[in-house]
Amino acid sequence: MNYLSINDIDSLSTWVKEAITLKEQPKKHKTLGSDKTIGLLFFNNSLRTRLSTQKAAMNLGMEVIVMNFGSEGWALEYADGTVMDQGTSEHIKEAAQVISQYCDIIAIRAFAGLKDKELDEAEEVLNGFKTYASVPIVNMESSVGHPLQALTDAITLDEHNFKNNPKVVLSWAPHPRALPHAVANSFVQMMQKQNAEFVITHPEGYDLDPNITKDSKIEYDQEKALENADFVYVKNWSSYTDYGQIKSQDKNWEMTLKKLGKAKFMHCLPVRRNVVVADEVLDSEQSLVIEQANNRTYAAQLVLKKILEDLK
Repeated sequence: MNYLSINDIDSLSTWVKEAITLKEQPKKHKTLGSDKTIGLLFFNNSLRTRLSTQKAAMNLGMEVIVMNFGSEGWALEYADGTVMDQGTSEHIKEAAQVISQYCDIIAIRAFAGLKDKELDEAEEVLNGFKTYASVPIVNMESSVGHPLQALTDAITLDEHNFKNNPKVVLSWAPHPRALPHAVANSFVQMMQKQNAEFVITHPEGYDLDPNITKDSKIEYDQEKALENADFVYVKNWSSYTDYGQIKSQDKNWEMTLKKLGKAKFMHCLPVRRNVVVADEVLDSEQSLVIEQANNRTYAAQLVLKKILEDLK
């Protein structure tokens, strides 16, 4: 069993309920992973993903190995038939097989380069390990998806939702750097599994991959999209059509308390204060960002628990 996409979940509502139960007794399954090792491989920086996944594994009794490939590992080659006389030192074929001998589960974090759409969508790091590793693979954020964050968001929504059909808005916000689409993509896919009124809002030119958004409602007028919202999830992403480019830094898209209204505020973190969202929102009782960060542990723990049970 791998966990590569939010679509690997067979029943989102069932998983969410189980995660909330785990949250109540996080050490209940302490012996499940007592003889197992997880390798956390980071090709990019991390705070919440690293610490929460490590804690989740520890809650299940697992040993944890962490490796930062950017500063510690050999540069990997992914293409078949390559003459390796340039910058790469080791091929994914050997690396994945070797790491599989040391670990019972491999979790990987590898961001999009945002320069070559076709290359990013090929998910060469994640799929390379999936192809050549002999143990389960967990996606800790890849070029096009962040399924641990999406499961976290589903848990958080469930804990704070008191309506049969809440209105949930995913709103783009300005950012000084070009950011990937992974969090937004997985959030959209997760919301497509929910009983909710879901709206995506962003400036024109910032449409996400239509193969992911499908028939989700898109509104280019942020004010209109936010009307009567119950939850507002804010995230920046770069252009998909003009791949990786910053088309707008319109400060009018920053989330303020006035815009938020009575809605609950969500963001995956890290977040740039007073660029993406105003202090008044983050510091208000409507902000769920710290609770979201806490739920990262239980999302990861549920995924690892299911994989460990599948290995028995």
